[in-house]
Amino acid sequence: QQSEILDAVAQVLHEAKPIRPRMKNGVPMINTLSNCGAWGWWSDEMGYRYVGKHPETHSPWPPIPEPIERHARVVAAQIGHANYAPDSCLVNIYEATGKLNLHQDADEADRTQPIISFSFGADAAFVIGGMKRTDPTQTIRLKSGDAMAFHGPVRMRFHGVKRIHPAAHVQHAAIPPGGRINLTLRRAR
Repeated sequence: QQSEILDAVAQVLHEAKPIRPRMKNGVPMINTLSNCGAWGWWSDEMGYRYVGKHPETHSPWPPIPEPIERHARVVAAQIGHANYAPDSCLVNIYEATGKLNLHQDADEADRTQPIISFSFGADAAFVIGGMKRTDPTQTIRLKSGDAMAFHGPVRMRFHGVKRIHPAAHVQHAAIPPGGRINLTLRRAR
């Protein structure tokens, strides 16, 4: 199943080349990303938002590949969202030194819809906290093939990636050496 999904990711990355978003102050973020689906998550000096086209090529994002959407719907059904219809899949690409600061997924129009996440490649030290950035956190080691759902009372918890464990690595052409890919499916609009 991982190979099927990663082959689909490789096709997405071929159609929508990875790019590096920027923070509002213009500083580039650590990880590169791409998207598929009607809406893609993006950040630059105008802030965080969903956009309908690749910011550099101005082409629409490719559709969410069937294997990715199918697996997301299976996870969503298991948590009580049988009619889950994601319109956005963020492809976060982590190099071996990648990380992701604590944040909330707050840019979606309907926060009652779950966020479904899949991890591939190197293990990651995933950090989850509370509803405030300053709340205590716990670290969970995510392995290749792990799925996670943010829904219900957990939907707005702060979370991030503290570090990558490059020694524990699944290889695939879509994954940077020693790095990882994270797919985050959402209902953006």
